[in-house]
Amino acid sequence: MRITYFIITLAVCFCMSIHAENRANDFMKQAQNSLEQKDYTKARYLYLQAYKAFSNEGDYTQAIDCGTKATWLYYRENYYQEAFELCRQMTQFLLTEEQKEQKVFYNQRFQLTKERLQMYIKLKNPAQVQLQLNTLDNLVSQAGSDKLAEDLLYTQAGYYYTFGQNEQGDASFNKLITQYKDKKEYDKVSECYKHLIGIARTANNAPLMERTYEKYIVWTDSVKALNAQDELGALQLKYDESLKTILEKDDKLSGKQYMIVGLCTLAVILIAALLLLGFLLLRFIVLNKKLKNIIQTTNEHSEQQTKFIQSISEQMKPTLDKLEISAEELRTIAPRQAEAISTRVNALKQFSINIQELSSLESSLMEPYEVQSFNMGSFCKKTMDKVKDKIHPDVEVIVDAPQLEVKTNAEELERILLHLLNNAALYTTSGKIWLEFKRKGAHLCHVVVTDNGTGIPDEQKEDIFKPFTEVKDLVDGDGLGLPICALIANKLNGNLSIDKEYKKGCRFILVLQI
Repeated sequence: MRITYFIITLAVCFCMSIHAENRANDFMKQAQNSLEQKDYTKARYLYLQAYKAFSNEGDYTQAIDCGTKATWLYYRENYYQEAFELCRQMTQFLLTEEQKEQKVFYNQRFQLTKERLQMYIKLKNPAQVQLQLNTLDNLVSQAGSDKLAEDLLYTQAGYYYTFGQNEQGDASFNKLITQYKDKKEYDKVSECYKHLIGIARTANNAPLMERTYEKYIVWTDSVKALNAQDELGALQLKYDESLKTILEKDDKLSGKQYMIVGLCTLAVILIAALLLLGFLLLRFIVLNKKLKNIIQTTNEHSEQQTKFIQSISEQMKPTLDKLEISAEELRTIAPRQAEAISTRVNALKQFSINIQELSSLESSLMEPYEVQSFNMGSFCKKTMDKVKDKIHPDVEVIVDAPQLEVKTNAEELERILLHLLNNAALYTTSGKIWLEFKRKGAHLCHVVVTDNGTGIPDEQKEDIFKPFTEVKDLVDGDGLGLPICALIANKLNGNLSIDKEYKKGCRFILVLQI
């Protein structure tokens, strides 16, 4: 119930407020109509009613506007006491509203003070007029409003001319006109002259009216020139802006032209690069095709060479077999000659085997061996054990290989190491023979065979891995062992080399990728 009552009360208050506002507006409209019909008494009464209605609503702007018009209608008919009393009421009303709003209503204070000033001008009381002017000046300074400042100049000029202070009046009037001229508000300048003429007519000041009218005629003629000058200035400004726009567009166009030229240049460069790339690609394809043909031809030649060597070996085999049989038959008659013949026959047979293997390895370098995982420490120990019976008793054998798992072809790796260890045993009569395994990375290792034997002359180290570098008796060796080991190392994805810096015998290093 309470909520319903509260809502109804608010609605009633709202409706009453709207009704009161409508009444105030009606009073003001009726007052304006009466003023136009020159029914000043009725207009004054209606403006007073409008003032009271707006005051009750707290609409200080409309209230002061209606109140000052009612004041003017009072002193117009010389009811000065009523006019001043109404001004005091409006002053008290403004003070009350300013306390509510917590701010100063400069526009309304100026309007009310100006109305008092007009009454004192009509009463010919210059002291009070000057006091009101000072009040207006303070209000303008505090408000900082250009509109109020212009209104003050109007008011000052009217006061000075009314009381015959033409120089002060001209100063205020000229200051006002100068402001309007600077702002190019020529219509307001004309209104100033008309207003001054009206002041002179009201004050019956014929010299002022004549002088002002002459200035107004001069101004009317000059304003045409000023308007023309302003129009010319506006046209010049438009021309400058158009020229600036043209220059900006020209700059943009030049920039676009440079961009187009740059893009065209870039396109030409790209086309040239594509043509060059196409030429290089075509050349690569041709060279690749030639390389494939060369490789194919080389493989074919290698196969033919292997077959040719095998064919020669097969052709030699019956003859060598008969020579071996003859050597055995001759052993009873001439054992030395038989032994020499048998040794050379065996050397020829071994040479035939080695040369076939060498040819087969060369033709199959691109075919890697099968790999398996094994323990390198155990492997190195077993390999060294296989050559121990060939090692001189005064030679110390050392195997340094950690127990690590590696993945490669154990059989072919053993062939390389056995050949290197057999050579070391053959040429080392004292000192040491080492077999070492070293891990150099995640997939890189070294297998090193070192001895303190007689070593290899420096001039021969360059060619020890090349076959057929010298002609010698096959009984002393065919020199194909190390070349075969080097080819096997390559097929194991590794490399076999001799340490040329080692001078205390021989050191061979087998590098493997595992």
